[in-house]
Amino acid sequence: MGHDELVTVDNVSRYELESTSSEKEENWSENLEQNSSDVNSTSSEVNSTLGVGLDHFIPEPVGTESNLLVAADNEILFPKSMMEFWDSPRQDLIVDRLSECEKQKLLNLAKIQNDGTVDVDLEKDASLVSELLKFQSSEESTTMSASVVSESKKSAPWLQIVMLVVGTRGDVQPFLAMAKKLQACFFTELSLLLQDYGHRVRLATHADFDTFVKSAGVDFYPLGGDPRALARYMVRNKGIIPSGPTEISIQRKQLKAIIDSLLPACIEPDLETGIPFRAQAIIANPTACGHTHIAEALGVPLHIFFTMPWTPTYEFSHPLARVPQSAGYWLSYIIVDVLIWWGIRGLINDFRKRKLKLAPIAYFSMYSGSITHLPTGYMWSPHVVPKPTDWGPLVDVVGYCFLNLGSKYQPQEDFVRWIQKGQKPLYFGFGSMPLDDPKRTTDIIVEALKDTGQRGIIDRGWGNLGNSAEVPENVFVLEECPHDWLFPQCSALVHHGGAGTTATGLKAGCPTTIVPFFGDQFFWGDRIYQRGLGPVPIPISELSLENLTNAIKFMLQPEVKSQAMAIAKLIENEDGVTAAVDAFHRHLPPELPLPTPSPVVEDHANPLQWFFLQLAKLCTLPCGSV
Repeated sequence: MGHDELVTVDNVSRYELESTSSEKEENWSENLEQNSSDVNSTSSEVNSTLGVGLDHFIPEPVGTESNLLVAADNEILFPKSMMEFWDSPRQDLIVDRLSECEKQKLLNLAKIQNDGTVDVDLEKDASLVSELLKFQSSEESTTMSASVVSESKKSAPWLQIVMLVVGTRGDVQPFLAMAKKLQACFFTELSLLLQDYGHRVRLATHADFDTFVKSAGVDFYPLGGDPRALARYMVRNKGIIPSGPTEISIQRKQLKAIIDSLLPACIEPDLETGIPFRAQAIIANPTACGHTHIAEALGVPLHIFFTMPWTPTYEFSHPLARVPQSAGYWLSYIIVDVLIWWGIRGLINDFRKRKLKLAPIAYFSMYSGSITHLPTGYMWSPHVVPKPTDWGPLVDVVGYCFLNLGSKYQPQEDFVRWIQKGQKPLYFGFGSMPLDDPKRTTDIIVEALKDTGQRGIIDRGWGNLGNSAEVPENVFVLEECPHDWLFPQCSALVHHGGAGTTATGLKAGCPTTIVPFFGDQFFWGDRIYQRGLGPVPIPISELSLENLTNAIKFMLQPEVKSQAMAIAKLIENEDGVTAAVDAFHRHLPPELPLPTPSPVVEDHANPLQWFFLQLAKLCTLPCGSV
């Protein structure tokens, strides 16, 4: 596999973006520049009202561009509006008061391993650690005293919402379920077609998922970056932090393609219909680097959703870090945030200056990658990982967000016959993960099934699993089958530990063996083991016939199946999609100084779209309050 192939970016989506949006994007940037005085005079007010700005960032003093914060006598002065939000300074603001020397000492606690994970050693500087951990102890009382959001929000205005999602299909799928809910509508008893939520939602992600998103009835817009190249990079580096100099150029090329595509995704017309679009709210996952900066430039609220923990807590470490001492769990999030920020700050500052006409962020701004000041929803079941006690009211654990693709799936007849002619099979699949030696992995699976007397389904995936010349009768090689249909047909599962795959397996009541490749897959493997739902995770580098055979025997124990069924019953009673949408509405600011959406080209709208657009123009009350 050549170097050029490894760093391939989705040329089609990038060229489309450049050819269709560059002129309008430049016009938008020129308007920002021409109206900079108006924007600067109101930025503090808008950011404090929306709760999405970068008030804790430290801009560089460049020219006459306004600073979001002002330094005086070596002390950072925060806007009064921010102080009104909080009874006392939050820990991320306090960390930014550290001197440059202290910040460097903090990073000296971390060491990036060859596998891309971060080792955090608290013993290197005990005095600095002791000082920082004081912030941890005050975090719960500080965040719980905040009154940024109300307990409930029964109605919400009609919005044009963009979802910025970077990752594999497993990352995109829960957002697609949420998007469908946000744009859902219904008939009232008076037979008037009214909006339940009825928002206009655009899901912006990689071009590979164009058909997947559109087939669900959701508007699609392409982001840069190649998810297959990103997956290969993540597997080699065990996460998003490059493990060596040769990986940096690969990471930067992918990230630049993603970052440069974010603004068009928020303001450009639909590439097929030409219907104008301008985001009035943003939903994003943290890996869509640049989301906070886009929200700042557009003056719109931003809500983070994710399938792995990214908010500091003392209950477990960051999924990308290894911390032997539990006292360092909270610090691991800060260190990972800083390492990521320092790796992308050049790209972000170039993006802010060139595209957004915003002041750059200072070189030593400590917490510019943090999401702790933003409303955040985590898409997992609280019965699997309860919400940590030190996460305040800005954070919700909403439950798993299932898309339910299986209800419309029609399996191949030969596959149905194979399933019905014997005992329930085991499932083996690694989703979007690339494999160095798919034949060796397939041979291990086949031999383990033979040794345990079991049948097995091998899901080919992106790693080309199951490519042996001859497959025995007790094995069926499968492609493109919805997990929510497939897993209930299985006795147990062996997979990579992606958050979505793990969720669907738990919902089906299947004991699970996680074979993690990188990042949060290790986190989910540990959670499965701790809950008694499967054996100790087997990293892909340690997958052997002996390990896999022992794992299969462990999963087939009746008590493990009972544990899995008990969790499945709890998950069955949850509605993560509705909870996620409710959280989004609840955290919207009470007053929305939203930008006026672009006028719609009605000639392009079908009758139903036209009706909704007319209704939206007439609707002056928040939708749902009628």
